[in-house]
Amino acid sequence: MNRRPTLLAALALTATAALTLSACGSDDESPSKGNDEIAGADTGDEKSASPSDSTAASTARPEIELPPDLKLTFEGGETGDPVKDAILADNAERMRAVDAAITGTDSEGEALAFYNTGRALEAALNWVAQFEEAKASMTGEVRYYDRKVTLKGKDSATLIFCADESKGFSKDKKTNKIHKTPVTKNSYLLYNTRLDKNAEGVWQTSQIISTRGAAQCQP
Repeated sequence: MNRRPTLLAALALTATAALTLSACGSDDESPSKGNDEIAGADTGDEKSASPSDSTAASTARPEIELPPDLKLTFEGGETGDPVKDAILADNAERMRAVDAAITGTDSEGEALAFYNTGRALEAALNWVAQFEEAKASMTGEVRYYDRKVTLKGKDSATLIFCADESKGFSKDKKTNKIHKTPVTKNSYLLYNTRLDKNAEGVWQTSQIISTRGAAQCQP
């Protein structure tokens, strides 16, 4: 399997000045784009796919572990369509991989490179590097919901979903102090992503846009 070793070490200095990490946050730096179509994604009608189109089950995935004080919940993982379910599963692992890199349970970023490619990989690495620069980690709970897949052909799809970060916070790596913030509309994010299936059958996230405070994700 072709993986990219020591990605975080190689790109850890590529981030700009660290953000104020008031919550778990997004690994995309384009909040103003909102619910725009992902660049390069086909905007045609959804196309049907048969179970034989998915080879995801045959490819070994990296094992991702998160620290005990961080819990991620993914709603709506079973649609009845095996292709969409594979996309949802790989997307969930993608989100877990980013957090594993941030919290240090995957310090080499192996899973990060496995589930990301292109612009999404660059955005994820920059986001992780900003946590490194701030000497911060993550704690609490994050819930992902309203996850909707649109197939754009045999090997491409878009996935739009929401994140509830009202119980997710950053914490100081040295002191373990948790930086709690009040719950506001900005505690809820909208993600608009593109995924492409690689030769090994893995649905990698290739592009990602996020909007903090999106109206459609509010409780």
